Amino acid sequence: MYDLVIIGASAASFPAAIYSARRHLNFVMVTKDIGGELALSGSVNNWPGVIETNGYELAKQMHEHAKSYGTQIDEGIEVQEIKQNGKTHTVIAKDAVGKEKIYETKSIIIASGIHPRELGIEGEDKFRGKGVTYCTVCDGPLFKGKTTATIGSGNSALESALMMAGIAEKVYIVTKYTESNMGGFPRGESILVKKLKELKNVEILYNTDTREIQGENMVNKIIVADNESGEIKDITVQGVMVHIGMIPNSDFVECVKKNKQKEIEVDLKCETSVAGIFAAGDVTNIPYKQIVIAAGQGVTAALSAIDYLNKFDE
Repeated sequence: MYDLVIIGASAASFPAAIYSARRHLNFVMVTKDIGGELALSGSVNNWPGVIETNGYELAKQMHEHAKSYGTQIDEGIEVQEIKQNGKTHTVIAKDAVGKEKIYETKSIIIASGIHPRELGIEGEDKFRGKGVTYCTVCDGPLFKGKTTATIGSGNSALESALMMAGIAEKVYIVTKYTESNMGGFPRGESILVKKLKELKNVEILYNTDTREIQGENMVNKIIVADNESGEIKDITVQGVMVHIGMIPNSDFVECVKKNKQKEIEVDLKCETSVAGIFAAGDVTNIPYKQIVIAAGQGVTAALSAIDYLNKFDE
């Protein structure tokens, strides 16, 4: 019987582990991989005390910090389900070969993060890693001097197109909104839209849906459709950056309250609707998905779990 099981190994979970280790809890981290989306974040310039680093290095440092306390980290384990047993909980997971692993625990911190939303169109899976990417900061430099398309209408899409404008020869950005609808990017910041429209090597395709991604060994075109006229066009590109939102990694847990976006709802103490289960980071309904905020939530969740365990009645 563990005091605590921390699910995930990224920006929220490592700080939770460090605080739990310092309080000498009997706990384990259970994770499919190390770093999560943090490790794919590219350049990081807003981590206090560090002028510039990158997501991979920051995740590596957090990992090493947690291990310095002797933290047990069960890597390559994917949680499938959480069950309630009175006041305790059962975490059911599987390893890479499908072997089941069971963890009995008094408390849980869910810090499983998020993953990119997919387009769900023909060719997307086929060309993943062959021209299709969900992380411009990771893969954008691979397309230096080439033609790319960013698909999306929020800040992440705008930032992707701005970054690629300084790397690629030509950049398309595909938005499903009309130009009259807040410049074609109603979910984006106006300053980013203004900067994008000033760039001569950027072409915005308004009111347009991406229908298919084509190529041979690598991507060589996307098929798009004008939502008003229905006109179909082939756009020659070598890279496709998909930025249409993120999805919380919360499907494995059904016992806690979630919102319509499947984010786990938490209070100011990172408590969920179930006693003894806490959640932190991007998997929760916090309004801002930032590394520093996730880290702070991880600490809050750990302190709340410690307080809960102090009062735990067998």
